[in-house]
Amino acid sequence: MSPAQRPPRTRGVIALVESSCTVCMLCVRECPDWCIEIDSHVETTPATEPRGRDRSVNVLDRFAIDFALCMYCGICIEVCPFDALHWSPVSDYSGPTPTDLVHERDRLSSWGATVPDKPALDPAARPDPDAVRRSPA
Repeated sequence: MSPAQRPPRTRGVIALVESSCTVCMLCVRECPDWCIEIDSHVETTPATEPRGRDRSVNVLDRFAIDFALCMYCGICIEVCPFDALHWSPVSDYSGPTPTDLVHERDRLSSWGATVPDKPALDPAARPDPDAVRRSPA
């Protein structure tokens, strides 16, 4: 089945938008199968202002998903606060051995380009009545 014939909400593989990942580790902690591995290190950025202080930034070293263990529940995608993980329609990711199902960040990032755009909001939908109370004034 070609990607054009698949239903719009088909789950393929999990794609990574590496520039959005802050290494918060929420996806790792919430994964029920423990199939996500992240390694990182901390870099210190010097202060730019005279009275400022140095900043610590987490830098992503490794992001891997073992699709042999993954049950495609989507919890990692839902809990990511920075939209670094998305469903990709790609379904050709297998290999001859189970170790070939562990995909590193370069492969996960390449699938990020295949993520379809979010559908437009329905113009006929009623507005959220609580949105007025939540909006900053």
